[in-house]
Amino acid sequence: MPKLSIIIASTRPGRFGPTAAAWFSERATAHGGFEVETVDLATLDLPLLDEPQHPSFGAYTKPHTQAWSAIVDSSDAFVFVLPEYNYSLPASLKNAVDYLFAEWAYKPVGFVGYGVLAAGTRAVEATKQVMTALRMMPASRSVAISLSEHVDEDGALRPTPEMDDTAEAMLDEILRLSHALATLREPAGATT
Repeated sequence: MPKLSIIIASTRPGRFGPTAAAWFSERATAHGGFEVETVDLATLDLPLLDEPQHPSFGAYTKPHTQAWSAIVDSSDAFVFVLPEYNYSLPASLKNAVDYLFAEWAYKPVGFVGYGVLAAGTRAVEATKQVMTALRMMPASRSVAISLSEHVDEDGALRPTPEMDDTAEAMLDEILRLSHALATLREPAGATT
C-alpha cells in the first residue's frame, strides 16, 4: 500500500492547517488505498535553508534535513494542506520543499487549499509550478476550503458534500498516479 504523507504547510500560530489536515486525514484513511501519515512543518522546525551544499547532491549535514529527507523519501505520494498568503504559498512550505531535490521526483501531489477570498486556489496554482520543476505530478483536482463559508465561528470545519466528493476523486487520482509513477522511481538497472 503506498504511503501518503499529508503535509501541514503553515507554521503560523493559530493556523487552520491542523483542522483541515485532520479532516483530510480521515477522508484518506476511509479511502483505504493508502498508509496515511500527517507531517506538521511547525513541529519539524526547519530553519531557513542552512545546508552548505545544493540539495541535488543529497549530502545533508544537519539532523533536521536528514529527518525531513527520510520522511519525504519514504513517501509515495503527498497532499499539501496550505493557506494562501498574498496570492501564493507560505514561505514555510517553499523552504521545506527547497531543502530536498531527488526525494520528490516522480511522486504525485494533491492539495487542500484554504483562504478567505479565493479559498487557497492561487496558492495551489503557484505551488503546482514548483512541484512540476521537481518532477512531481500534481493531481488535476484540489480541495478548496473557504474560511468564510466552510468554517464556523468556533473554528470548526463544516465540509460540504462537494468537498468530500473532491477529496475522494483526488485520492483516487493520486492512487492511480502513485502506481503509474512507481516504476520511474526505481533505481536505474533495477530488475522487476
